Amino acid sequence: MVPYVAIAVLFVLSTGVAIMIMMVGSLFGPRHPTPRKLMPYESGMVPIGRAMQRMPIRFYLIATLFIIFDIEVIFLFPWALVYRQLGVFGLLEMFVFLALLVAGFVYVWRKGALEWE
Repeated sequence: MVPYVAIAVLFVLSTGVAIMIMMVGSLFGPRHPTPRKLMPYESGMVPIGRAMQRMPIRFYLIATLFIIFDIEVIFLFPWALVYRQLGVFGLLEMFVFLALLVAGFVYVWRKGALEWE
C-alpha cells in the first residue's frame, strides 16, 4: 500500500490546485458580458444557423466503433514486445484475438454500420 501513497498525494494536490485556480479565476476575473462575447465562437467566422443542431446517430456509431477497434489494436503493441517469451501459446492466443477482432469488423461491415450516407 505504501507505493500508492505518492499517487494519492499527487491526485489530491492536483485536484486541489485545479479547484483553487478555478476559484481564483472566478473571484478575481473580469466579468463584462456583451452580446458579442456571448456569441458562439466558430473560428472567427460569423455563426450561421443554430448553434445546437442534431447530429445523425450514424456519426456516434462510427465514432464508437472507431474507438473500440482502435483500443483493441493497441493490444498488439505489448504483445509484439514479448511475443518470443510467450512462445507458441502466446502466438495462438493472439491468433484467436485477431480472429475475433476480424469477425467483429466483418459483422459491423456487413450490417452497414460503416456506410456514411
